[in-house]
Amino acid sequence: MNSKIKVLIGSDTADCGMAWAGALKGAGMYAITRHCDGNAVLSSIKSEAPDVAVLEAKMPFCDAVEVIRRLKTEKKYCPNVLIVSGREDPMLEREAMNAGAAGFMVKPIDPDYLVSRVTRLCSNREEPEAVPDETDLECAVTEIIHQVGIPAHIKGYHYLRTAIMLSVNNDEMINCITKLLYPTVAKYYQTTSSRVERAIRHAIEIAWDRGDVDVLTRIFSYTVHTTRGKPTNSEFIALIADHLRLKFKQKNNVPAYQR
Repeated sequence: MNSKIKVLIGSDTADCGMAWAGALKGAGMYAITRHCDGNAVLSSIKSEAPDVAVLEAKMPFCDAVEVIRRLKTEKKYCPNVLIVSGREDPMLEREAMNAGAAGFMVKPIDPDYLVSRVTRLCSNREEPEAVPDETDLECAVTEIIHQVGIPAHIKGYHYLRTAIMLSVNNDEMINCITKLLYPTVAKYYQTTSSRVERAIRHAIEIAWDRGDVDVLTRIFSYTVHTTRGKPTNSEFIALIADHLRLKFKQKNNVPAYQR
C-alpha cells in the first residue's frame, strides 16, 4: 500500500520538510517537498494530486486553511491535509478542523509519527479488520487512561475514554474532531461539544502535570519534551487510538465501539 501513497510537504527545510520526506520515502511512500509558499503549494496540489498534503499553518500569500478553502471553493481535488503549527493554538486547531483538515499537529514532529499518521489516513485502502470485542476495548482504554494518570472522578476522564473508543475503529472521528467526535461524545452525555473539548483538555493537562512519566514516554515518546508541552486533544486521542489499534491488530482482532 505505502508505495502508492503520494505525500506533498509544504516545507523544504532540513529539520522539517526534508526529514519528514526522508522518513516517508523510507517507509516506501512517494514524498515531494515544496517551498513554504501558499500559492506554490496550492498550485502543486492541483498538478500533483497527492494523497496527503502536510502544510505549515502559516505560509506567505495563502495559509493552510485558505488552501483547503480555495480547493473546495474551486471544486478542485483536495487531499487529506495535515496542518502543522509551531505552537499549540486551540482556536487555530478548531478553524483548521472546521475547514476540513484531516489533522492538526504541533512541532516538533517525530518523522516516524508522521509516517504512522499518513499511513492511518490512507488505511481505508485496506480491507477492514476482524470482528469487534467491545469489552476488551473498554478494558484496554480504561487501563491506559489510568496509567497516564487521569483521575476517574473528572468529567474529562469519561469523555476521553468514549472519544478514544470511538476513534479506534473510525478514522473519521479523529479526522473530524470538532464536527463529528465532540458532538458524538456530547450526545452520549447530554452536554455540548465545547464542554467536551474543555473537559478533555483539562484531563490531558492533569496527565501531563501529574502522570507517570515512563508511561507517557512509552506512548507519547516524541511529545514528552520540556520545550514541546502537552499534545493537542486530537494528538492525544490519535496516539492512544493508534497504540490500541496496533495492539489489537497484532492479535488480529480490532474491536469496534458503538453506542
